[in-house]
Amino acid sequence: MAGRSCKFLLALFIAAMAASPLALAYDPSPLQDFCVADTASSVFVNGLVCKDPAQVSASDFAFSGLQNAGDTTNAFGSKVTLVDVRALPGLNSLGVSMARLDIAPGGLNPPHTHPRATEVLTVVQGQMYVGFLATDGTLFAKVLSRGDVFVFPKGLVHFEINCGASPAVGIAGLSSQNPGLIRVADSLFGSTPAVSDKVLAKAFRIDAATVQRIKAQFATKK
Repeated sequence: MAGRSCKFLLALFIAAMAASPLALAYDPSPLQDFCVADTASSVFVNGLVCKDPAQVSASDFAFSGLQNAGDTTNAFGSKVTLVDVRALPGLNSLGVSMARLDIAPGGLNPPHTHPRATEVLTVVQGQMYVGFLATDGTLFAKVLSRGDVFVFPKGLVHFEINCGASPAVGIAGLSSQNPGLIRVADSLFGSTPAVSDKVLAKAFRIDAATVQRIKAQFATKK
């Protein structure tokens, strides 16, 4: 009986693993203390090649600049300063990155997604109205003040807008060394090559002339 029970439990374990083989698969996991990115390497892998440990220094694990306010004098009134593996080579294989978000009064960090990362945002100054859209179209949104935290699940469209009278600042943690960024409007109306006017007109239920006017606005930003 004991042997039969063990075989049954083993079968359940194998079935569970087969049903979700990628459940724990995100960024590459470290197999040593660190794998500082060798940005000079031309080898293409899923991540970045490790620098020779003998060539690693403390500066590979440090980044300076988040104390400086981002320039929000742009069409959106916002600026994201991203600290990913390209800015901080020591993040390679560790599965994390971070960013500073600056938003002027009335400014917006437009709807976007991070295809490879969940984001946790902490407001450190001002107020923000933030939210994300679930796959069924439900909006989860809330006004945040200093010290408040909000999480945006991996891959879901989300946004932040300054709803206060003074500049707003947030610090975000992301669960990938290279979270990626897809701005919804930019991707659809400013892509290269362009998405067909017919596709966009039908998707947004507008006419082709309106699509062309919107596309022209994004073309001027390139």
